[in-house]
Amino acid sequence: MAALGWLCLIPAAVLLALYVRERMKQRSDRAALAYINAKLGEFTDPAQPLTRQRLLVMTRDPELRELLRGINALLDRAMQSAAGHKRTERAMHLMLSNVSHDLKTPLTVIMGYAEMLSRQEGLAEDELRRMLGQVHKKTAEVHELINAFFDLSRLEADDYDIPLAVVDACEVCRRRVLDYFDLLAEQDYQVDIRLPDEPAWVYANEEALSRILDNLLSNAVRYGAAGRYLGLSLSRGDGCVRIEVKDRGRGIAGIDQARVFERMYTMEDSRNRHMQGSGLGLAIAKRLAERLGGRIELDSVPNVRTCFSLTLPASEYKPPPQS
Repeated sequence: MAALGWLCLIPAAVLLALYVRERMKQRSDRAALAYINAKLGEFTDPAQPLTRQRLLVMTRDPELRELLRGINALLDRAMQSAAGHKRTERAMHLMLSNVSHDLKTPLTVIMGYAEMLSRQEGLAEDELRRMLGQVHKKTAEVHELINAFFDLSRLEADDYDIPLAVVDACEVCRRRVLDYFDLLAEQDYQVDIRLPDEPAWVYANEEALSRILDNLLSNAVRYGAAGRYLGLSLSRGDGCVRIEVKDRGRGIAGIDQARVFERMYTMEDSRNRHMQGSGLGLAIAKRLAERLGGRIELDSVPNVRTCFSLTLPASEYKPPPQS
């Protein structure tokens, strides 16, 4: 009978153990949920800065572990978003600062000449022409900067219509570099042009491609003047057309290479009045290349060489045979 009594107690003991474990589990889960709620209150408090803290709870409950993983993933995205917002904010401040600087200089010149023209009577004709020429030149600079600024804004807002068609990239390269012929000859540049005789067809937009090349060529002439060298080449392979613009100027240091395509970013040398640029050209070129399905890359060894390469997908277009 005693043995039978002990046997009857075993199920009761098992049930008691299960009950105690379940109560402990519930208490543990309630503590975990209270901890999660408290930490979320800290994270969502607008008065508190975002931190890289994560929710850490030891639990065997698979649903609770999944919830923690989801919350931590959201915290990661919130941190990334906050960091991106700060970068954008800093870039906007820099952009506004540079725009103000680049607009102030020509506008000051225009106002100065306008005041002189209004106050001085009987100016010699050659002096009058010189002043009016300067006014026109500086007005054109302001107009070009404003247009570039709004073009970049439209590109970033995807509000820039770029119809695509089959374009001969070789012919576009020839036309663009010819526009620099007089300047290159006057400054005694060594010009190295390597373009194939046959067409290199790409599915692109001729105006956009011309603008990209113009930005790359003008950048090479402005910042690579010390090397007195300009190279332009085109090659094909792996379903792509690759255009390279090279110079042998001072080059771009590694710290600047990752940022040259940012809007309004200019290196220290570019703030020099003899080398001044708006800081928009390369940003526009990069975004135009992306809209054409291509990319722009930079390879620079300071005081040795600088190469900007534009890669576009080749077109399978074949012109009809001539009769």
